Amino acid sequence: MDISDWRKKIDELDGKLVELISQRARAAHEIGRLKRDLAMPIYEPDRERAVFDHVRKVNPGPLPDHDLLNIYERIMDIMRQIQQEEIAPRKPAQTTGDTELESEVND
Repeated sequence: MDISDWRKKIDELDGKLVELISQRARAAHEIGRLKRDLAMPIYEPDRERAVFDHVRKVNPGPLPDHDLLNIYERIMDIMRQIQQEEIAPRKPAQTTGDTELESEVND
């Protein structure tokens, strides 16, 4: 295979990764709903350790465990953000006269 063949292969794999990450995000969102309903904390260190232990166990290489764990730490951070958005109360828009203003301004 030449470089263009390998790049096509990577593009195909990236498509699969995006789909799997999207499925994981949907699952995290649903878990966030359950945590909200059960008044559970978002961050569960024991669960996070279990996930890291699992990915180390199933890692066939060639990616070293520490690199894989770095990727998973970022994934877990984003999944916690998804859950936080599900659990956090939604702030109603403030109204002043005829104009709606958000409570926070992002520049």
